[in-house]
Amino acid sequence: MQTFIPDSIKNTPEGQEGDRILRKCVHCGFCSATCPTYQLLGDELDGPRGRIYLIKNLLEGKSADSNTQRHLDRCLTCRACETTCPSGVEYGHLLDIGRGISEERILRSFKDRILRYGLGKIIPDRKWFSVLLKTGQFFRPLLPPKLAASIPEKKHAQAWPSVRHRRKMLILEGCVQPALMPSTNLATARVLDALGITLVRVPEAGCCGAVNQHLAQTEATMAHMKRNIDAWWPLIEAGCEAIVITASGCGTMVKDYGYLLRNDPVYAEKAARISDLCRDLIEVIEKEDLSCLSLKPDQRKIVFQSPCSLQHGQKLGGRVEALLKQIGYAPSPVRDSHLCCGSAGTYSILQSDIAEQLRDNKLKHLTADQPDVILTANIGCQQFLQQKTAIPVLHWIELLERNLKIS
Repeated sequence: MQTFIPDSIKNTPEGQEGDRILRKCVHCGFCSATCPTYQLLGDELDGPRGRIYLIKNLLEGKSADSNTQRHLDRCLTCRACETTCPSGVEYGHLLDIGRGISEERILRSFKDRILRYGLGKIIPDRKWFSVLLKTGQFFRPLLPPKLAASIPEKKHAQAWPSVRHRRKMLILEGCVQPALMPSTNLATARVLDALGITLVRVPEAGCCGAVNQHLAQTEATMAHMKRNIDAWWPLIEAGCEAIVITASGCGTMVKDYGYLLRNDPVYAEKAARISDLCRDLIEVIEKEDLSCLSLKPDQRKIVFQSPCSLQHGQKLGGRVEALLKQIGYAPSPVRDSHLCCGSAGTYSILQSDIAEQLRDNKLKHLTADQPDVILTANIGCQQFLQQKTAIPVLHWIELLERNLKIS
């Protein structure tokens, strides 16, 4: 794609990077075939190719208005287009640049600014989120059914395995997961403990930064990343072999630390090291000898919802399904498994109408074979899907922890 970016923009890091990515695009349109919002809305500007033109116009200094912003907002950041693109266009990084410029140039409504500010402050703050969640859970019986369904029932955390193994890995506990679903990280710790690995918690590490990144809140994003790096670094130097991520959305973000901080003179080298050490949980479990664990009989029918952040963001599609088959399960096939469920961080709040349509489509395909359990690999997908179905939605590690016993 030919660009005409003025020097005032082109000579900035964002301008140079935007120009580099834009020039990879050959207008082929393959991306449209796998874009959830284009499939749903049928508008070229609600597909990757159309949004790329909008971002090109922003970089070239052309006028933009709330319509430009609306089409960029409607993107799920699922990155399915990256999986499809034959030219290797790094659409996710280009979108971040476009959204950043959009936020600088286009004034949002007061209501929109307040909502986005609140989401960027409350969700990444583990303490604030926990307090608000407990308040919602307390009043849940009194709330309207639709609102009550969006608030999960209270979960009780149990004892964490003691530190007893030579092999040690860190875990990113995240911002919302400890309150919403403490059983996920606990199940991870128990399975890894049975495999001879101690999972080390680092309370000082919190939100990965993805929430603020998707809201184009650059300073907050950088602050989260740097805080996590500072918290992890002494333990990395002490020999912890990996950083385990149980939420695939967070894993996609942490694996991007090296790229996002590449120009930072203080953190660039550390960030690259952190990204190299980041492992989605499947990358850890699939390499271990599972012979020390024996599978309990389990005849339940399962289906796996592969989060976009796992299959498109981290390029780990099919890996969880392969592990499940290896240990004796037979996950049902899922039609249009490449399409997003609609959760996408804060998307289900900010673009609720589109998100709910995507969720309905996803659940239709997930439940086609009448499964007993729906498995996933991301807390956002898990909670969003569970709001609309009575079928239990679990992280896949919970199935292992519940059905594997130490031999």
